[in-house]
Amino acid sequence: MRMLLFVALVAFVPSAVLSADFELEKLHNWPQWRGPLANGFAPQADPPINWGPASNIRWKVAVPGQGESTPIVWGDRIFITTAIKTERQEEQPPAEVAEAPGGNPFNIERPTNYYQFVAQCYDRKDGKLLWQKVVQEAVPHEGHHKDHGYASPSPVTDGKFVYMSFGSRGIYCFDMDGNLQWERDLGDLNIYRFFGEATSPTLEGDTLLVNWDHEGDSFLYALDARTGKTKWQVPREPGTSWATPLVVKHEGRKQVVVNSNQKAAAYDFQTGDVIWECGGQTRAIIPCPVTYDGKVFLMSGYPESALFAVPLDSKGDITGTDKIAWSRMSDTPYCPSPVLVGGTLYFNKSNTAILTSLDAKTGSPLIEKKRLPDIRNIYASPVAAKGRIYFTDRDGTTLVLEDAPEVRVLATNKLDDQIDASPALVGDEIIMRSKTHLYCIGR
Repeated sequence: MRMLLFVALVAFVPSAVLSADFELEKLHNWPQWRGPLANGFAPQADPPINWGPASNIRWKVAVPGQGESTPIVWGDRIFITTAIKTERQEEQPPAEVAEAPGGNPFNIERPTNYYQFVAQCYDRKDGKLLWQKVVQEAVPHEGHHKDHGYASPSPVTDGKFVYMSFGSRGIYCFDMDGNLQWERDLGDLNIYRFFGEATSPTLEGDTLLVNWDHEGDSFLYALDARTGKTKWQVPREPGTSWATPLVVKHEGRKQVVVNSNQKAAAYDFQTGDVIWECGGQTRAIIPCPVTYDGKVFLMSGYPESALFAVPLDSKGDITGTDKIAWSRMSDTPYCPSPVLVGGTLYFNKSNTAILTSLDAKTGSPLIEKKRLPDIRNIYASPVAAKGRIYFTDRDGTTLVLEDAPEVRVLATNKLDDQIDASPALVGDEIIMRSKTHLYCIGR
């Protein structure tokens, strides 16, 4: 009887209240690539400033295989993806191997070994592996850049289900205990120069958004998050991008913003109709859009630099027009996404430790091309919490800066490990993934 009464009461709770409760809970977790606000900033976190191999490491566990995906955290659970190379060889390689779109300057070869594509869940308290699922075992149809891998898209969760994309190897939905709910095969991606796949899915309510940009037929998919079935899909110009879609609400309407080397575009969340487009980006689109003050910021950094501040009330094609609020054509990131704290954009030049910060409203520089000490080569995206910015380089060194209009170093922390994955900030902890291990860093 009590249960029936509870169900009846819940039925009369306004959906807006339930949504508000979820949004509040989300702020205390790291539910997606780039965190609770999709911009690298964790408003409820207070992670440590200092750590090292023998200090402030709560636990460290070995992770099999390889993956550059960010650890996703909800409550006491951590989710990651990994790809494990097996000894099993394909019996009969294809007679012809596809050529790399755009050429193959790095001489990347198609593998002949089978890989296990694996979803994992760890206990946040002690690092114990709670469950592991091999979603597929296959020989990838393409190789990847030596610094990349086959498990780069980050999972996303709403605390009830967790969604994991392995790109060409499928998209999977699990409940929090690892029970498979559905899977979806969208085909094979043909990636520019065989650099590898990386776009993470985005979850908004009961819709899972998947950016399927590659050198073949490209689409933005909106999938039903409970079934995996297509709600809508819209064609996009062919061209590889690695940027994750951003959902932003403006004047009561939700837009899905997807960056691209052809034209960035905003789509109506309900229908997929194009709202606005903006061209001028560079060839390699990796940094993800962020939003502030009625604008969305589109960055790319290879082989040139580009940053456009696009008003969210734009309509149609605004390429090269005065509708663009401001722009900058230097010092933007190649692999890392920017971090947005308050009204300040922080980012590094290409993959280097040269820092720039801008007033997001005006584009005016606050810090202009300052070389950071003790770090040099960065793939991981910076993160921020409690008035601090964290930059982690590929050698495992993390520089902690004060959120300020000048470079103020608070700490330099070194781990004897290689790190390309972006960290997650939750509560008083940093969950960090290296090439070989998962760390929980806490006071």
